[in-house]
Amino acid sequence: MLGTKLTFSTAYHPQNDVLAERMIQTMEDIIRRFCAYGIESKDHVGYALGWFTLLPEVQLAYKTSQNLYANGEEN
Repeated sequence: MLGTKLTFSTAYHPQNDVLAERMIQTMEDIIRRFCAYGIESKDHVGYALGWFTLLPEVQLAYKTSQNLYANGEEN
């Protein structure tokens, strides 16, 4: 869905934990900025919908942003 790769590892593997935490932090930042700047989704009548309706736009923003993995490779 987000262009991620499935990797199997042991529980609490530091390298994978860092990557997951970074993605979560980035997604939270994008959602926070969308909300702070008043970007909102509205239904056909004009009523504002919940933050979860912004997820397609958040996904696009995440996929088109430059993301660096811990080893410095671009996503």
